[in-house]
This record gives sequence, structure tokens and C-alpha cells, in this order.
Amino acid sequence: MHIGIAGNIGSGKSTLTRLLAAHYGWTPKYEAVTYNPYLEDYYGDIKRWSFNLEIYFLAQRFKDLLEINGSDKVIIQDRTVLEGVYIFVKNNLTLGNLSQRDYDTYMDLFNTMIATVKLPDLLIYLRSSVPSLVAKIQKRGRDYEQGISLEYLAGLNESYEEWIASYPGKVITIDADNLDFESNPEDFRLITDRIDALMFGLF
Repeated sequence: MHIGIAGNIGSGKSTLTRLLAAHYGWTPKYEAVTYNPYLEDYYGDIKRWSFNLEIYFLAQRFKDLLEINGSDKVIIQDRTVLEGVYIFVKNNLTLGNLSQRDYDTYMDLFNTMIATVKLPDLLIYLRSSVPSLVAKIQKRGRDYEQGISLEYLAGLNESYEEWIASYPGKVITIDADNLDFESNPEDFRLITDRIDALMFGLF
């Protein structure tokens, strides 16, 4: 089984992935942010490096998806390949950071690749407002993230809402602004109760 954690930058995906993996005994799969050779350049000059960054992410996420599809374990993934396409690539096209030519090339490659694999059985979407995202981004202190604009985050949020509204599979939406699921057991239990109800027919 494949469970994806979806959400904007700073929404708490990695934290929730870690907590749910420990709680249920699932195998976590984390996004390789630290090792992306384009990420720092991207935030320094988004228009110049968008295509390079998105192709790199696509390759890495597709490798992850092939591994997940070949596993008999329950795997919980911090951001799926779908977000790279329907959120970040789409947003960069809308903002003019990605040309139509590069977008068409990217989508042709994505559609060819995705036809060969199975998509997540469940998405857990962490909905967060821009002020909440900014606070969390500042708190974790990654240098390359500090210059992210409010416009960029807001555009991503709009794309997330549109994508989730039309997603054909199972989705649990968590309003994360007022939850501290890392430090507050009651907040974490609100999430696990919803997962239990959907996946195991409990409650």
C-alpha cells in the first residue's frame, strides 16, 4: 500500500510522515531535498533553473515510485510525484518561470512515465495558510527557503486546493494551522482517528 503526504512548503509533511510511520509501523519514504543539486540555484534564480529543478525532481520521484510499486510493505511518502507536476510545475508555468515549450516537454515525459506505475492508494493533504507556512519555514531555518515570496506560496496553495478538489482517489484533508501534531498527542490522535476510520473501518 502506498500513502502520500501532500502539502505546501513548510506544512509539516516530513514530520507527519515520521510520526505516522512510527505509529503504524509503516516504511517512510522522504523527499530528497538535501541532495538536490539545483535547489539553492533555483531559489536564487527561479526562472533560469525551473526546468532543471523540475526534471531532476521528476526523475527522483519516479525512481521512488518504481521502488514503492515493487514493495509489499505499507509505504508512507513525503510528497508524491503528482505534486511535482500538478502543483510546482503548473505554478511555475503560471508565473512565467517555465516556458510553454519546456512545460510541454516535461508533461510529455511525465505522461509517458506515469502510465507504467500505480498511483497512491491514499493522500493525506495538510492544508496550511500562508502565514502558518511562513512561520514554520522561518522556524526550521533553511537558508535557501528564506527568500521564498508570499506570492509564490499563495500560488502553490491555490494549486493545491484545485488539485485536491478534483483528485479521483481517496483523500484525507487536515487543516493544519491550529494543530501541533508533533508535540500534542491529542492533535496527532485527531489525524490517526481519521486514518483508522477510513482505512480500517474503526469508529
